[in-house]
Amino acid sequence: MATEEPIVAGVAGRYAAALFDLAVEQNNVAEVEQDLAKFQQLYDLSPDLVRLVKSPVIAGEDQARALGSVLDKAGVGGLTRNFFNLVARNRRLFAAPDMARAFRALAAKSRGEVTAEIVSAYPLTDAQAEALKASLKDTVGKDVTLATKVDPSLIGGLVVKLGSRMVDSSLKTKLANLSLSLKGGH
Repeated sequence: MATEEPIVAGVAGRYAAALFDLAVEQNNVAEVEQDLAKFQQLYDLSPDLVRLVKSPVIAGEDQARALGSVLDKAGVGGLTRNFFNLVARNRRLFAAPDMARAFRALAAKSRGEVTAEIVSAYPLTDAQAEALKASLKDTVGKDVTLATKVDPSLIGGLVVKLGSRMVDSSLKTKLANLSLSLKGGH
């Protein structure tokens, strides 16, 4: 089912497709998606968790035990916890963020949605997020789910990735383009 999708290329895609198939079979796609969002939020906020996930020198058993403690505190259990345990023991934890992203893409596709990756200099307000969703829905004709990330180096504006399309309206890029054009004029 999910394994025929182009989203499932590579290690992360294969693991995500397997998790998605199990979640569909057990009728808990929404729960797994929420658990993966909790993991992603922790991963984005914790340099220690990033080190744990990416470290090639920490044994798989130790990674599984440490990540298990983190997931317990975050309230992640069931299928998602078992999945992360398997991933850690198989020494594939470094790909967990990509697995989570691929799973969310599979889940969104199954609901007829598309996911837009949004990077902003500051967190979007609820009103801004809803306006952006509505604008993107008008553009693509489907419901849009936002995967947001904050990057203060953008200074202002947004970078929007939707499928293979990207719109970069960040001040950082505009200033870089202006600087380039001024250098070319002399």
